[in-house]
Amino acid sequence: MAPKKKPSEKVSKKPASGAKAKEGGAGKAKEQAQKARKSVLRGVHDKRNRKIRTSVHFRRPKTLKLPRAPKYPRKSVPRISRLVSLQPKNSGTTISLDKYRIVKFPLTTESAMKKIEDNNTLVFIVDKRSNKPMIKLAVKKLYDIDVAKVNTLIRLVLYKEDSVTFILIF
Repeated sequence: MAPKKKPSEKVSKKPASGAKAKEGGAGKAKEQAQKARKSVLRGVHDKRNRKIRTSVHFRRPKTLKLPRAPKYPRKSVPRISRLVSLQPKNSGTTISLDKYRIVKFPLTTESAMKKIEDNNTLVFIVDKRSNKPMIKLAVKKLYDIDVAKVNTLIRLVLYKEDSVTFILIF
């Protein structure tokens, strides 16, 4: 398609003093054009400043490192933390287990039975990631007893054994 023609503008007559002002502007434009011509002919390669190197080793320059903006999540489902529900309020741990996951089962060996009779102490196998305050809370919620003391022992068979001393209130 050919470009559209602009409608012709009406020429208004102005006094001759305005014509002189236009000539002065044309002189400036001519000077600028000559300057530009000269610089184009001369080129930009007339001077070159080289960087002074102070070391014989070349270090790659630091470039812009943008933060990652992934198009899709790398894992379809975020991992659930395991010990959140039974944490004391001021603890700094971020794992989350419920009371049934913390206390796995009671230990029923002869030595555990002796502890129950002599020392008022229950022995449980608990989750390895749980800590003493979590164990205390879980036993309190499961068995409705006041826990006086929690002792833990990590066995070689990847279990954590704890003995809970409790107070019986009649």
